[in-house]
Amino acid sequence: MNPNDSYLQNWNKIFLLLSVVALAFDPLFFYIPVVNPVRFCLNLDNKLEAIACVFRTFIDAFYVVHMLFQFHTGFIAPSSRGFGRGELNQNPKEIAIRYLSSYFLIDLLSILPIPQVVVLAIVPRMRIPASLVAKELLKWVIFCQYVPRIARIYPLFKEVTRTSGLVTETAWAGAALNLFLYMLASHVFGSFWYLISIERKDRCWREACAKIDGCRHEKLYCSPTGEDNRQFLKGSCPLIDPEEISNSTVFNFGIFADALQSGVVESRDFPKKFFYCFWWGLRNLSALGQNLKTSAFEGEIIFAIVICVSGLVLFALLIGNMQKYLQSTTVRVEEMRVKRRDAEQWMSHRMLPDDLRKRIRKYEQYKWQETKGVEEEALLSSLPKDLRKDIKRHLCLNLLKKVPWFQAMDDRLLDALCARLKTVLYTENSYIVREGEPVEDMLFIMRGNLISTTTYGGKTGFFNSVRLVAGDFCGDLLTWALDPLSSQFPISSRTVQALTEVEGFVLSADDLKFVATQYRRLHSKQLRHMFRFYSVQWQTWAACFIQAAWKRHCRRKLSKALREEESKLHNTLQNDDSGGNKLNLGAAIYASRFASHALRNLRANAAARNSRFPHMLSLLPQKPADPEFPMDGT
Repeated sequence: MNPNDSYLQNWNKIFLLLSVVALAFDPLFFYIPVVNPVRFCLNLDNKLEAIACVFRTFIDAFYVVHMLFQFHTGFIAPSSRGFGRGELNQNPKEIAIRYLSSYFLIDLLSILPIPQVVVLAIVPRMRIPASLVAKELLKWVIFCQYVPRIARIYPLFKEVTRTSGLVTETAWAGAALNLFLYMLASHVFGSFWYLISIERKDRCWREACAKIDGCRHEKLYCSPTGEDNRQFLKGSCPLIDPEEISNSTVFNFGIFADALQSGVVESRDFPKKFFYCFWWGLRNLSALGQNLKTSAFEGEIIFAIVICVSGLVLFALLIGNMQKYLQSTTVRVEEMRVKRRDAEQWMSHRMLPDDLRKRIRKYEQYKWQETKGVEEEALLSSLPKDLRKDIKRHLCLNLLKKVPWFQAMDDRLLDALCARLKTVLYTENSYIVREGEPVEDMLFIMRGNLISTTTYGGKTGFFNSVRLVAGDFCGDLLTWALDPLSSQFPISSRTVQALTEVEGFVLSADDLKFVATQYRRLHSKQLRHMFRFYSVQWQTWAACFIQAAWKRHCRRKLSKALREEESKLHNTLQNDDSGGNKLNLGAAIYASRFASHALRNLRANAAARNSRFPHMLSLLPQKPADPEFPMDGT
């Protein structure tokens, strides 16, 4: 698959959005543990387990599809990006090696169904309390898988912007995306806050249970037998506001006291605890953690520091990106949007048909992908002459040498030619030149396929078509440029149309005059033969000339065969008469009539062929003029 195809670009955008959404589904596993306030133990929300596993598996399926796409998506080698899009590498082995050595391991770590395995396979089979295993394993599994999932988003974002130019087509969509990312961070911190609150409650129970005889730690995790420590832990771990604690023996829950006092850790109502934890994360991220009053617990202090730093960074990015999208500080992107909007308004005002509108949109999209809105000629013209010359040589020289017509040139002429060539892009089905129109430039094809057709001025029965590929050229202006008396542009005898997207160099007629002046000093038969060999006009004339010669040969061969048959018949009849052949009169008359009838048919067919031969000669195109290379250079 071509990474620049529209369907693959749309898939990358969809997968980028799904990758961001996947970061919101993973924290759902943190809400599975719940506190049983009656039995003083930790339990698991089985309904939420199933929901979280289904969502996680659904997202993982898209990751698998994306990985399969990566094994079948070609790539553009960096060495071929000197001009335009570059060469597409479609070798399956090289594609697989490239993906395996780049992002395959990260993608594999991202889709490993470890949370589902923990919840559905490991926890039910453990002899130790299930809620303890689920709480500890889920915390580390989700955290470890978060790293590759976040790491994969950035290169995917770069790929989308490289091929499509933009992730979002409108400024408001870009602002909404950045706001969603900020809210996603609030959701993640809120889910961590919920899980750590349960851990703090569990630690308080453990410390209290260690001081009471008969209290068993394994009963802190709800079991089907119904055993618990309610008679031992009743009245322990009071939920006192951290500011009101005066006795150091009272357990300080710090920033997690709010979750325990509100009862969200005890509720199985998922919307209730989700929105409460989300609001807590959004409020503290926006306030940069200034309202957090921590205890002396090291993990709590680190968690508060992470909230402060993350809030500062995320808030700065949110404000900066919102300003960028809403106020369009990126001038280039805004210019492109304005240009597209103006083009749409103009097309609507002029009531252009749908096919023309589609072609205009396709060209603008293709031009944006290749140049990112940069005007190369304007950029090069602002540079010093020597630097501009070196850049042109770097971009054009190796590609020009692929054109056989230029292989006989020395470096001096190639440098002069590079300085005058201009890059050009054509979309599919675009016309480069039409038959009967003046030829104003020559196109040297670097990539893409074209078709060159002619009807020889509209003559009935004449049609010729030639495929043009990389290394060919169209627009034979050399003979015109070598003529010092030429003034008006020659008229094109062919129609050239792009079959695919075409990238190449254009040499204008005036610049070709300069190059042709240099060519007149070379006087080489090799150049004349090379020009004839690669010129489409010469190829067409040669093909028609060969066909006419073959028809002439067939006509002469038929005439010779007729004469030989007549001679054989005449000799046979004479021999029969002189030899006294005893044939009866009826047989002789029948044989004579048969022979004369056969010869009459042969002559009629030959006359018909001879009558068509002058018409065929009228279709023969005029022989192209030979380029002259005089010695004096005048």
